[in-house]
Amino acid sequence: QVQLVESGGGLVQAGGSLRLSCAASGRTVSTYTMGWFRQAPGKERELVAAISRSVGSTYYADSVKGRFTISRDNANNTVYLHMNSLKPEDTAVYYCAATRLSFYELSRLKYDYWGQGTQVTVSS
Repeated sequence: QVQLVESGGGLVQAGGSLRLSCAASGRTVSTYTMGWFRQAPGKERELVAAISRSVGSTYYADSVKGRFTISRDNANNTVYLHMNSLKPEDTAVYYCAATRLSFYELSRLKYDYWGQGTQVTVSS
C-alpha cells in the first residue's frame, strides 16, 4: 500500500498561485492513478484533477480547467497540483488520493488511499 502526505496549502489572495505536493511512500506513484479532491464546508468532496496510471491521461473539473495543472514526478515519488488564478470559491481542504484502477474515476469511493488534507484559503 501507499502512504500519502500533502503539503503546500495556505492563505493566498485572489488571483494568486499555490503548488500543492503529495509525497508518497511505500509504493511508487506511477503504479496508481492519482487524484486531487477538495471539500469545502457543507459541500461534498469533489475530484478536481486526476492523472491516470496507464497512459497519464488527465482530468480536470470544469471549475478549474485552464487554471490548475496536475503533474507526477516519478523520480521524487510526488504528485503536484499547480493552482493559478485562484478564486475565493477554490477555498477548501485539498486531499490527495490514489486508486489501483488504471483510469481515473470521479467517485471518491473508487480511491483506496488518502492523505490527511491541506487547507487552501483564498481571500477576496
